[in-house]
Amino acid sequence: MNPWLLIVIAGVLETVWALGLKYSDGFTKLWPSVLTIVAMIGSFWLLSLAMKSLPVGTAYAVWVGIGVMGTVIFGVVLLGEPVNAMRIVGILLLLAGIIALKLA
Repeated sequence: MNPWLLIVIAGVLETVWALGLKYSDGFTKLWPSVLTIVAMIGSFWLLSLAMKSLPVGTAYAVWVGIGVMGTVIFGVVLLGEPVNAMRIVGILLLLAGIIALKLA
């Protein structure tokens, strides 16, 4: 499978487990906790598979960037977190960094 596709899926799963941490309420709610742990395992597993073909620094940075962007976006949409110019600039800078690493 394409390592870049693996990184994208792993990054999406990172977003799922990051949000799951919030919904699990400190791992006190069963199903959000189960979803969080399954997403963590899947995310790390896919990242490890992608790292067989990609440089570790690039793979890790892209994985984290996708996870951060997804978490911020869904934090705004689902949790009502604030949107301001600095957050938008930060997301755009992350996106630019991910694109640069992909093209490097």
